[in-house]
Amino acid sequence: MKRLLTVLFCALLAACANTGTAPAADREIKTDSDQTEGDRRAAIRLELAQGYFSRGQFPTALDELKMALQIKPDMREAVNLRGLIYASMGEHQLAEESFRRALAVYPNDPDTLHNYGWFMCQQRRWPTADSLFDQALAQSTYRAPSRTMLAKGVCEARAGRMLVAEKTLQRAFELDPGSPVIAVNLSEVLFRNGELERARFYVKRVNDQPEQVNAQSLWLQLRIERRLGRTGIVEDLALQMRRKYPQSPETQALDAGRYDE
Repeated sequence: MKRLLTVLFCALLAACANTGTAPAADREIKTDSDQTEGDRRAAIRLELAQGYFSRGQFPTALDELKMALQIKPDMREAVNLRGLIYASMGEHQLAEESFRRALAVYPNDPDTLHNYGWFMCQQRRWPTADSLFDQALAQSTYRAPSRTMLAKGVCEARAGRMLVAEKTLQRAFELDPGSPVIAVNLSEVLFRNGELERARFYVKRVNDQPEQVNAQSLWLQLRIERRLGRTGIVEDLALQMRRKYPQSPETQALDAGRYDE
């Protein structure tokens, strides 16, 4: 389960770099005339850094980010992204220092709290992660609560708090029922909690949409259907996996009969 949750969450974490909740003082609508030449140059560097980060080119992303911060040292999105880059590079002390510095500049910024919480989850510092997620969710201006509910639920599952994780992910689904990432993570936790029919409901929602289905979601449904004794559906899902994703780790686990990974 840990690997599945990680795979499904990594794209969401990369998206977190594009922070979307402005501090109260910055909520006035900005137009092109408000930007200085320095603002524009810093924004270009930040966009490049985000692109390199999303592709896993962390040293190059850090170079671009440093140039953005040279131009505009207090750029909120850049200060936030720095922590994510250091975390992805395995520089844990630098990452934590970056998140703390970001919160010193922008106290209670929900995006920074979210990212810092996820970093703490990766470090298995469960109570700290939980507290940071709760602080992010408590901000009245936060526009992405489902994202943090998802992170919080995944972290609770990793900590072995499966029943709590189920409730958190159910709430995330209520906030964003169209998210395949939330649906599959909720289904995984329900599966682990023995709620097979409910687990099947959520993952099948994803697999019924051709643009959302992937090897992880097919493998999860296959294991649920197998537990329910639906042999014909299991065979059909296995055929889909071997045809569409022959080299995936999930298909390799299928071929090796490792159903309980």
